[in-house]
Amino acid sequence: MEQGPAGAQHVASIDPAEVAFYNQLADTWWDKAGPFWPLHRLNGLRTKWLLDRLCKHFGLDAEAPRPLTGLSVLDIGCGGGILSVALASLGARVHGIDVTERNIFTANHHVSTSAELQDLDIRFDATSAEELARRGARYDAVLSMEVVEHVADLQGFISANCALTRPGGVLALSTINRTLRSWLFAIIGAEYILRWLPQGTHQWSRFPRPGELADLLKSNGLAIDRYTGVAVSPLSRRFSLTSNLAVNYMLTAKSNPQLRGSESGPVNNTTRGNDK
Repeated sequence: MEQGPAGAQHVASIDPAEVAFYNQLADTWWDKAGPFWPLHRLNGLRTKWLLDRLCKHFGLDAEAPRPLTGLSVLDIGCGGGILSVALASLGARVHGIDVTERNIFTANHHVSTSAELQDLDIRFDATSAEELARRGARYDAVLSMEVVEHVADLQGFISANCALTRPGGVLALSTINRTLRSWLFAIIGAEYILRWLPQGTHQWSRFPRPGELADLLKSNGLAIDRYTGVAVSPLSRRFSLTSNLAVNYMLTAKSNPQLRGSESGPVNNTTRGNDK
């Protein structure tokens, strides 16, 4: 396995097998017909949903040319930068991190070689959420999208996510529920029958139920703000929002100022310091 960022091998949430798996796919992130085509299809939906949640939370105008201007956003497990680029294009100051160094190389290469992306406020680093939290970094919005089901220590990983969310900020997570339906659709269907994803992409036992995430977030001083399910049509391959949380779902949680301090506006310095 390729050596990860300094200290990454000592982080309990990092699964070396997951790092090796994504190392093999690192060069294909921006191939819209490659292994990550589902993420490209999903990205428009999740970006629109995140834009709505962030604008409502921070009182921003979603119709503005760059509505997220002034917001510091951390994209944990950014991969090749698909979501990071989308949010930076909306004006956010984005920091994408990933423990797989080849993913970061791909993300940096894509941005540096794309003329239309040169004015974006975006950077990528090979590091972990835990390491960044130890440095005292804080962000207006912290995102772990399609990541939590891949970590070895969910409790420690969520704690780091919460620590990185500044008082008055927002944390967004997306993952897969641990249900019979998710085993049938997300693993048997997506990986073995339809072959939408490489076999071995997911482990059903690591899928967190909404209530389990809610308990972990609450223990770290964050309150759930919104749940929404995500559905996909096997025929059209189109993603849509749904009230059903049985397979894919997203959530936002608010950092409680009463428990963790008192701030309300965007931070200008990013390094300060069906269950439900």
